[in-house]
Amino acid sequence: MKELKIGVIGLQGDVEEHITALRRALDHFGLQGSAVWVRRPADLTGVKGLCIPGGESTTISKLLTQFKLRERVISMASEGLPVLGTCAGCVLLAKHGDGQVERTRTELLGLMDMSVDRNAFGPQRESFESDVLIEGLGKYPGVFIRAPLIRKVWGECRTIGTLDDMMVLARQGNMIAASFHPELTDDPRFYRLFLDLF
Repeated sequence: MKELKIGVIGLQGDVEEHITALRRALDHFGLQGSAVWVRRPADLTGVKGLCIPGGESTTISKLLTQFKLRERVISMASEGLPVLGTCAGCVLLAKHGDGQVERTRTELLGLMDMSVDRNAFGPQRESFESDVLIEGLGKYPGVFIRAPLIRKVWGECRTIGTLDDMMVLARQGNMIAASFHPELTDDPRFYRLFLDLF
């Protein structure tokens, strides 16, 4: 595997946590690479994979347009660039959202054949950690903070992780969407799913 340059959309949200977690995962798996902030289209040069972090999906959506990243991200993902979206990133990757997405006029990227309910697990004060059952990994400590729920998948999108009977992790081709925050744990195994897409 060639040296990996992984971009993290750094407009709002837990960007630094993802960069730290990705660097830790690269080291853990003995891979050469780096994780970098992406704020402008030029920052995408040479990027071999992209992470859309948690945060506030409406704000990130607006900033993607404002900083002229939206169409470039859609184009690169459509051409096969590996993309990981967590929490707000999961919402943005979806083709359909709930009433809250519509009321806030959040422009989804529409890259994955799935429908999501934003903040389905309640407000921040109801955040929790619980084991997620992930295909190929087994139990993984999922950190849920104002988390979305993947309500429905179709087409080429399929569920690869559940919390009880609820869909919280999905994959479609080169893209992975997670309701939870893997960057907030010390367990690097989740990132193997992402790195294996390269």
